[in-house]
Amino acid sequence: MAQQPSRKTPKAHEARVIRTERLTPHMVRVVLGGEGLASFEIGEYTDHYVKLVFPPAGVSYPEPFDMARIREELPPEQWPANRTYTVRAWDAVQRELTIDFVVHGDEGLAGPWAARARAGDTVRLLGPGGGYAPDPEAAWHLLVGDESALPAIAASLERLPDGAVAHAFIEVDEADDEQKIAAPDSAVIHWLPRRGRPVGEALVAAVRDLDFPEGEVHAFVHGEAGAVKELRRHLRLERGIPRERLSISGYWRLGKTDEAWRAVKREWNEQVEREQEAA
Repeated sequence: MAQQPSRKTPKAHEARVIRTERLTPHMVRVVLGGEGLASFEIGEYTDHYVKLVFPPAGVSYPEPFDMARIREELPPEQWPANRTYTVRAWDAVQRELTIDFVVHGDEGLAGPWAARARAGDTVRLLGPGGGYAPDPEAAWHLLVGDESALPAIAASLERLPDGAVAHAFIEVDEADDEQKIAAPDSAVIHWLPRRGRPVGEALVAAVRDLDFPEGEVHAFVHGEAGAVKELRRHLRLERGIPRERLSISGYWRLGKTDEAWRAVKREWNEQVEREQEAA
């Protein structure tokens, strides 16, 4: 049997905080720059993402930063944690990278870091990766997600040309968490404040109730894994959308840390797909 090629290690960059902005009660924007982003580039995707690297307190790593070497030479308790975030915007002229963070007080790792970040702070990041951009040939676009998918949905809406038909469903905590998005007038943005309802419940109901426009859809559906599972079933089995017209995955899972979810995410997604193919 031929040997499988090793997975390419994402390129590491060290970025410096240029400025921050509180967009809404639960979202903070951090703009990164500095010489460490001199070789950073992104492609055509609107869901480009990077992995922010957070070392344990008191731990430093040899230069140049090398994740493979760290995992090889250091015990697991000294490995850095990493958190995946969508590239909200990349200014190739100014070499500035914009990332929006969901913040719920001291909950989590990256959110509290973003809330405390000040100009001059540094952070390492790996990437970018990505895989979705709105198909210009699609008759219409469906974009669905909670706060974790909001940056990618917003970037996708801003990529659409004038006249493009789109429905975007975005679930947020409260009405104050809605944002201004520079979408074409032909795109309809449905903001869905939870107001205490379970995560994803409003998204599933809204997509089920949508009177789908005519023609082939290109769909982007990301967010909490349980809600995504229900939406995948609805879109694949009840609406008959082919797999190749769907970008769909659980960004996170209720009750699991980021590390625990990443450890089972691929297997979980494959199992869901098998179950739904067999239905």
